[in-house]
Amino acid sequence: MKSSFAMALPAVSLAAALLLAGCSGLPVSDEARDEARAPDPVSDEAQLAGPPKPAPGDGTQAERLLSLEDSAPFPDLAVTRHIPVGEAPENNDIWGRVRAGFTMPDYRHHPRVQPHIQWHQCRQDFLHRVTARAEPLLHYILEEIEARELPTELLLLPIVESAYLPFAYSPGRAAGIWQFIPSTGRHFGLKQNWWYDGRRDIHASTQAALDYLQQLNQRFDGDWLLTLAAYNAGQGTVSRAIQRNERLGRPTDYWHLDLPRETRHYVPKLLALQALVENPWAYHVELWPVPDEPYLERVALDGQLDLAVAARLAELDVEDIYQLNPGFNRWATDPEGPHYLLLPADRAERFSEGLAAIDPGERVAWHRHRIQTGETLSHIATRYRTTVAMLQQTNNLRGTNIRAGQHLLVPSATRPSSGYTLSAEQRRSNTQARGPAGRQRHEHVVRQGDSFWALSRRYGVTVAELTRWNGVAPGDPIRPGQRLVVWLPDGERAAEVAAAGPMPASLQHVSTRRQTVTYSVRRGDSLHSIGQRFRVSVADIRRWNNLGNGSLIRPGQRLTLHVDVTNQGSGT
Repeated sequence: MKSSFAMALPAVSLAAALLLAGCSGLPVSDEARDEARAPDPVSDEAQLAGPPKPAPGDGTQAERLLSLEDSAPFPDLAVTRHIPVGEAPENNDIWGRVRAGFTMPDYRHHPRVQPHIQWHQCRQDFLHRVTARAEPLLHYILEEIEARELPTELLLLPIVESAYLPFAYSPGRAAGIWQFIPSTGRHFGLKQNWWYDGRRDIHASTQAALDYLQQLNQRFDGDWLLTLAAYNAGQGTVSRAIQRNERLGRPTDYWHLDLPRETRHYVPKLLALQALVENPWAYHVELWPVPDEPYLERVALDGQLDLAVAARLAELDVEDIYQLNPGFNRWATDPEGPHYLLLPADRAERFSEGLAAIDPGERVAWHRHRIQTGETLSHIATRYRTTVAMLQQTNNLRGTNIRAGQHLLVPSATRPSSGYTLSAEQRRSNTQARGPAGRQRHEHVVRQGDSFWALSRRYGVTVAELTRWNGVAPGDPIRPGQRLVVWLPDGERAAEVAAAGPMPASLQHVSTRRQTVTYSVRRGDSLHSIGQRFRVSVADIRRWNNLGNGSLIRPGQRLTLHVDVTNQGSGT
């Protein structure tokens, strides 16, 4: 590939060289270091995309620009697009088509957008990796966007949301490239069960995301900046901010609203990407070349299919099948649907022909299981990596009563579990196998009454560490018998934990005493007053919400509190 660096004008090259020379002077926070690392597309807890706010105190230009957020209202800095003649390289890939569909306002010179442009200029490998990873999906998603006559900037939104990581999973329980939380996903028809999670299904989640964005855009009278803010923070949060400004006689456009910190950065992140994609040569940023031609095709199935069989028919690796169809959690497609796969367009025809030619019994392997004394449907389902409901449906069982000596037909995988490399089971196993250097692995079997908070206290680790090590979110339920991994500081500490035996009584029932509360900050609140009200420490509030010592709280901001319900007054 011919580098666009060689095509830039000398003046642009000089400006870029000066900028890159100044990158070493930008403050580098822990968050920035995380984002500079190549995200792991296999891991559910991989870092997500988005420029961090520079650490305060060193007087850099980026810090000064961001410090303007709370000062006087910004003027309207939208500019007319103009690409100087001779600067744009010859470009026949998909990015020219994307640029042609840009319709959102251009705020590249806005002081809240500039730091995010600079972040990408100083970390060019990030955008290169993300667009390379997204290549198989871009044409497919762009076609869906254009079919609805929506701004093609929306193709860049998954970069902000998930860095186009198909298995991205946030601490807030948002999943997939469009980052749907469970409730919003269900509202927009994304099925979530043991077999399948539609929030990660590229086709289904894209349809749902575009439905949601269109709905929000109608709600906010065609204003795309407010639409994006609402996609991030919720339409209620944005509507309340607008109503508040109306009462105060202030402008109600996005730039003047008092929104949560994340939302104040969220829209500028997308606008920065808009500027970089439209003028990569001016910013000395290289985009991964993506052919403007279909890569994926949606192929219909007529029932459940083992994903290893699908890989064989399509002449692909099983891992490739999962990467293109990350909605499937297990070794096979959901028996209740959806009955389709996304496959490379050049493999679709041979796959369909192969599927039609094989015996229906080969699509999913069947095992005739003789029920042993003491076995239950739950035991058998666990053994064969299926569900009780599937056993009931397959064997026409109305209840759960079974008898020793009877036989059950059980759908089963054609390969051992390790052969389904990106199933939910294998992803979690891979995540649990990776721990911090110098720590010792300890396995905890969940008991009745356990909670992440109680376990974190017992083992002397944070809830964030515990959930990250196990590829889950703090709000996910845990069940008795589930195995969790804890990485202890050293062998001596591991020995102490092993010798301690069962969880202390003071912590064993903590989940029945402690409840997680989401508190909306009110005008006049401080961390001290909130701590007094709920009888928790300021230090705990900061830790639970990742607030630094200098962090301020704002009216409308939501805080997570872990409250002892036996220690509250009647006024709480």
